[in-house]
Amino acid sequence: MTNITRKLASLAGILFMTMALGCASTTKQEGTGEYVDDTVITTKVKAAIFNEPTLKSAEINVETFKGVVQLSGFVRSAANESMAVQVARNVAGVKSVKNDMRLK
Repeated sequence: MTNITRKLASLAGILFMTMALGCASTTKQEGTGEYVDDTVITTKVKAAIFNEPTLKSAEINVETFKGVVQLSGFVRSAANESMAVQVARNVAGVKSVKNDMRLK
């Protein structure tokens, strides 16, 4: 009976370690908490861009990874491009902004 108990304890330990390491973040993947944080940042940036009357929010895509916001899509002018970057930078939680937007 003790042999079975040891095997079950070892299996439980291995499962626990696998689950704990599976939620840890790496350089290319995010942990669960970081993913939720980035989702909140993305939503806030999208809302801020939507609330800026000079920008067409449907043409600007927003993605966030570990607090770094990437803006892509098309804008009408360099002024709109600068405005979108500035709006994104002013959102709480944004570490930096990558600008991949293009002029129409």
